[in-house]
Amino acid sequence: MLVAAIWGVNFVVIELGLRDLPPLVLTALRFVAAAVPVVFLVPRPSARLRYVIAYGLVLGVLKFGALFTALAAGMSAGLASLVLQAQALMSVLLAAAVLGERPARAQVAGVLVGSVGIGVLAIGSGGHATVIGFALTLFAAASWATANLVMRASGETRPLSLLVWSSLVPPLPLLGLAGVLDGGQAVLDAITGLSWRGLLAVAYIAYVSTLVGFGIWNRLIAQYSVARVAPFSLLVPVFGLSAAWLLLDEPVGVTELAAAAIVVAGLALVVRRSTADPNNATAVSEDCNSSVVRRS
Repeated sequence: MLVAAIWGVNFVVIELGLRDLPPLVLTALRFVAAAVPVVFLVPRPSARLRYVIAYGLVLGVLKFGALFTALAAGMSAGLASLVLQAQALMSVLLAAAVLGERPARAQVAGVLVGSVGIGVLAIGSGGHATVIGFALTLFAAASWATANLVMRASGETRPLSLLVWSSLVPPLPLLGLAGVLDGGQAVLDAITGLSWRGLLAVAYIAYVSTLVGFGIWNRLIAQYSVARVAPFSLLVPVFGLSAAWLLLDEPVGVTELAAAAIVVAGLALVVRRSTADPNNATAVSEDCNSSVVRRS
């Protein structure tokens, strides 16, 4: 629940940061701040190097690069927070197909019910998006689902270490892409002319959203099954809409409140199943870890 609140507010912060910085530059600065100086304070990840690099590329370059670019290309922050949660369904399906995790029927039903709530929010929120913005956000959702699988398959015992050390991977590719798309001088001007608003946006996105949010998220992914954890992200749009209402004066009507209730109902199905059968996640985790060992 705390992670959902952090990430919901994050969409408002990203929107503010994009007023002063190009999307890929903002993304790169996010990971620079998340890595330095923390990388000198935490031990190296226990996972193999290929997982560290893969996680950094998939989460940092693909997921966040696409999401920030989508917001800059006309995707509204509220609608982005909704569409991005397609990753919950994608994560459950990919985990079943790739890692052999077997979601319970109630978990699948919960994700589907929550997805209906997301759809109602998307239709009733009045948000707008360009075709490229919508497509990039869907791509970001698929990339997030893939990153969840990389995290789970890595067998990492120190999730914070993986998060911090993998944050060293995205900055150079992102700045290189920014140089190609925006021009080298524009990238240099954005960095040297960083405003207080941009600096505060980078600080929140790097330390609160990335280190705290993904630190907790990765620990949960490592400890439990993807199918059990991923659906909790369905609460993000609820907090996102609330943050936009409080901080940006965006209206929240009856449709949004009803859709939020549907999302909570879907999440309740997942939580109820997990509580009723705590051995399910453990058994799945053991099966998954065995398959990872065999593949390694």
